[in-house]
Amino acid sequence: MDLRTLTLALAATVLFAAGPKPKVKFTTTLGAFTVEVDPEAAPKTVANFLDYVRSGQYKDTVFHRVIANFMIQGGGMTETGAEKPTRGPVENEARQAQEKGLRNVRGSLAMARTNLPHSATAQFFVNVKDNAFLDYPGQDGFGYCVFGKVVEGMDTVDKIRAVPTNPGDSPKTPVVITAAAVEEVKAPAKKPRKKK
Repeated sequence: MDLRTLTLALAATVLFAAGPKPKVKFTTTLGAFTVEVDPEAAPKTVANFLDYVRSGQYKDTVFHRVIANFMIQGGGMTETGAEKPTRGPVENEARQAQEKGLRNVRGSLAMARTNLPHSATAQFFVNVKDNAFLDYPGQDGFGYCVFGKVVEGMDTVDKIRAVPTNPGDSPKTPVVITAAAVEEVKAPAKKPRKKK
């Protein structure tokens, strides 16, 4: 793991360990949905994801793989089918995330990867049903790292999962992410001190 990823992971853990969990709102051509990520369960994965959100990586990407009874995957391809450049991969934290209670259940947010366990970069997927076979150790000894969940707009996710697809699971009409933004975490209001 490079120094930048370690620094981001430590920062995410320190910033959010005691406070509210960060949320990211995705706006798509079929509506919006919001995910809440868990820095304590998967610090490197969350730091990587939030860095991509803040850099604008997800704007104008599409959900390029949609399987109605499995998941919707996006975050890496443009509407023309070109793959957006990414940084190096992030370590697979599926085991520790699972130990913190995160599993590939309906509405969970996980990192997409190749058949190499530590190959996840920017692409993510939302499980649209329980997919226990993706949990650690999975079919390859590693599984797929869950790092958050949909907390608002699951109806939008269900609209995306229902779109007609081509062979190869790409939607016939592109579902575009038009915006992705980290929602500001509001500090709890301080109670006024009582005068003596």
